[in-house]
Amino acid sequence: MKFILSFLLVAVSLSSYGQKPKFKLTNALVVGQIDKPEERYALEGALTNLLVDNGVKASPSLNFLKVGGDSKVLASDSMLLKMKELGFDTYLIANVRGYDRKFKAAGRKDLLVDILGQGSLHELYRQDIVSITFEFSFYRNGQFIGSDLVKLGNISDRESVLKRFSKKISKRIAKKWML
Repeated sequence: MKFILSFLLVAVSLSSYGQKPKFKLTNALVVGQIDKPEERYALEGALTNLLVDNGVKASPSLNFLKVGGDSKVLASDSMLLKMKELGFDTYLIANVRGYDRKFKAAGRKDLLVDILGQGSLHELYRQDIVSITFEFSFYRNGQFIGSDLVKLGNISDRESVLKRFSKKISKRIAKKWML
């Protein structure tokens, strides 16, 4: 009986291990989907710095867009070719999924141009919230390869969001995104 239970436990753990997304991230163009320019800059800058600190070649999308420019431009053939020449074949799209609830990863696999055209109703910090959930979507060569949700709890202001974001995402990059 113990053998059967041990075997089932190992089988279940191995099957769940095999389902964890592994993105093998070596380069990334970071796209933040937040409407406020200062918050988008903060999110893209923080995520780019964390990726670079972990050995991933990264750049924020704001380096390639005009101020107030439409993110859909990043999915154009000419821009994809330019990114390829610069050594970027992966797009990392970060957005705020919501506050104070458990969210599940979106089951849809949007095209790159569609997801870049989406806006965001959420901000990095909103009064009277205690947690925030980020969704990260990964596209390689214009094709969806996976997504990841990260929930940050015990936040009280915008600075605590960015502080917890840096701490948790740094671990996530090393343990899950680069493997």
